[in-house]
Amino acid sequence: MKLAVPDLITNSYFPVVAAAELGFFKQEGLDISVELIAPAGRTYEALRDGEADFVAAEAHAGLAAFPDWKGMKLICALSQGMYWFLVMRSDIAGKRGDVSVVRGRRIAAAPWVELGLRRLLTEAGIDPEKDGVRIAPLEGSLGPKVNIGVTAARALAEGRIDGFWANGMGAELAVMSGAGKIVLDVRRGDGPKVCFDYTLPTLATSDRLIESNPEAAHGAVRAIAATLRALRDDVSLATQAARNVFPAQETELIAELIRRDLPYYDPMISEHTVAVMNQFCHDMGVLRGTPSYTDVVAVHIMTSDCKS
Repeated sequence: MKLAVPDLITNSYFPVVAAAELGFFKQEGLDISVELIAPAGRTYEALRDGEADFVAAEAHAGLAAFPDWKGMKLICALSQGMYWFLVMRSDIAGKRGDVSVVRGRRIAAAPWVELGLRRLLTEAGIDPEKDGVRIAPLEGSLGPKVNIGVTAARALAEGRIDGFWANGMGAELAVMSGAGKIVLDVRRGDGPKVCFDYTLPTLATSDRLIESNPEAAHGAVRAIAATLRALRDDVSLATQAARNVFPAQETELIAELIRRDLPYYDPMISEHTVAVMNQFCHDMGVLRGTPSYTDVVAVHIMTSDCKS
């Protein structure tokens, strides 16, 4: 079976990498390989088209391939909260939490990822169009095998962009190189509070698989729940899991990034989170209907298999 992710060299979807590399999928009788298929819209299209059995990605991007959530379900969370960082060039004036630094700047953000930044800026009183904020994908970053956060950090160091909105690995690389500084980390209290629940990293599958192979869906959720527990108990397992997947530098960094994420390692998806996410998607024009919690989340799978 194939599990698709829109970014591989990252902490964002690392629990699925760890579940594969540490044998938690196999313990559930599942032969699952993790494959990079980017960007997120294409990741979910692979699920829709039968090219992938599962997707680990930002939840709201499921709407790219499944309008009004029809045909797919979120089956568990990989962690809680909107998990991207706003990183700006280190020579740009402005302190942590000062969203105004984006005015007149070029900010790289992947498709669907950028929606979170646009709505956050609106909540903070900034109009991207009137305030001259140019938010767009990084040139050359939309290939199916591109790790976007790592690529954005490199572009920032090269001076091709003023900032980026991307994952924790990209943020860490930019800060370590001296090229960038973190301006916003929504999970840890920066920016408007409502933004926390705009989206979250989730494991999703198709209604087709749930109907035809429900035990695979149950097993995948049990494997993720077990992986999150294992990483909470021994974060050094992250390094072990990354060795055959990540480059050397990112392998050395991953355990610390996962340690920071541990407070958000809860596989449950709440009704509150789905309500806020659906409103966000309505506000951004990517959701038209009024789906219920159970239209979005396979509650019977999640609640029975996410025991901690």
